[in-house]
Amino acid sequence: MSNDRYASPLSERYASREMQYIFSPDKKFRTWRKLWIALAETEKELGLDITDEQIEELKSHADDINYDVAKAREKEVRHDVMSHVYAYGVQCPKAKGIIHLGATSCYVGDNTDIIVMSEALKLVRRKLINVIAELAKFADEQKSQPTLAFTHFQPAQPTTVGKRATLWMQEFEMDLEDLDYVLSSLKLLGSKGTTGTQASFLELFDGDQEKIDRIDPMIAEKMGFKACYPVSGQTYSRKVDTRVLNVLAGIAASAHKFSNDIRLLQHLKEVEEPFEKTQIGSSAMAYKRNPMRSERIASLSRYVMIDALNPAITSATQWFERTLDDSANKRLSVPEGFLAVDGILDLCLNVVDGLVVYPKVIEKHLMAELPFMATENIMMDAVKAGGDRQELHERIRTLSMEAGDNVKRKGLDNNLLELIAADPAFNLSEEDLKKTMDPSRYTGRAKEQVEAYLANVIRPLLEKNKDVLGMKAEISV
Repeated sequence: MSNDRYASPLSERYASREMQYIFSPDKKFRTWRKLWIALAETEKELGLDITDEQIEELKSHADDINYDVAKAREKEVRHDVMSHVYAYGVQCPKAKGIIHLGATSCYVGDNTDIIVMSEALKLVRRKLINVIAELAKFADEQKSQPTLAFTHFQPAQPTTVGKRATLWMQEFEMDLEDLDYVLSSLKLLGSKGTTGTQASFLELFDGDQEKIDRIDPMIAEKMGFKACYPVSGQTYSRKVDTRVLNVLAGIAASAHKFSNDIRLLQHLKEVEEPFEKTQIGSSAMAYKRNPMRSERIASLSRYVMIDALNPAITSATQWFERTLDDSANKRLSVPEGFLAVDGILDLCLNVVDGLVVYPKVIEKHLMAELPFMATENIMMDAVKAGGDRQELHERIRTLSMEAGDNVKRKGLDNNLLELIAADPAFNLSEEDLKKTMDPSRYTGRAKEQVEAYLANVIRPLLEKNKDVLGMKAEISV
């Protein structure tokens, strides 16, 4: 690392080596050479005068790229593709005349972009599945732990810690559905020439339409794809990039919501993200345990959600068969979106794997609010003991206001049960009332919903993808 120039935090701090390699120059230029080999093989198989010896020469230098030659050439000609065609030809003198035959720059550029995005989506997919798997473990472990639920961040009817985790999990599962659809729909550009008309191949194959129709399917098969886009200009439609980054933005939105909830729960001291023994929370306040991982998830997620605007605007502003104002933007927005999501998912995996739950704090908060939530049950018990429902409803309302005032204005504990026990209209002792204070009576079907969701949706999903499970995340900073 050089300390005298800008270095991207996505590479230095957040993204994994694996994702960084997918978007590296070496990956790109090796893929270019594979595409040139696929094109030459296809053209030979369709009858052009290309020899086995030329193909073997190309294959023998598929990976030992002479970068120095390419860089020197690019300084002269100011064209990256032609510089690499030249460099490949220096290594392959017998085959240099047939490298890139009939193709335009987008043949290697755009097809490589699709291949790279496809591989990057597969890595994102593996990490997303592992986040879902860790959340499933957590939800199962905590499915019966009652906790105060919130609407509007105001205390509401209780749920369980595990049920809340299923809300996070379901959003990530929806992202996986979107990812799988987009990944399955990706196609190569193929080789369609400068405006997408394949005019150069009409010349090469003397107008043989049948042979020309076979070029794209053959290239796609050689590169591991099912098909090429049936029509294009010079490039594949930039709407493809929009669809891909929308998937990343969806994952970022889910991660942001998850991280916000963890940050709020950590403020309440109910649930805490991992905190290492030697970790420092604040340079000034030594006691602090800041939710820095969750904050970083939120920070990176906002970047990805906004980044998704780039390909959308680029797609909308392309002119006719192509303009080059997409290029500089794509070089930034697509790789950085993936690098950021890669870092986000590593952080999510790390956080979920180390979540700490504090049941005593959860119980304390719950019991401070539960008397209000139990009032309907208390009223029914009082009616059974001979009370009048309408009168009791008014008494409950009045006493609830008094108890609430004690809590908010006087800073006292919630004494609603004591107030009710002292009111003869209810004919209930404090001991009778405390029997209504079992939190599990108020969590509805939360536990059963967790069990059903895991059994019917998540475990089949994980079983189907068991070969990618077991990932662990290393957080560098």
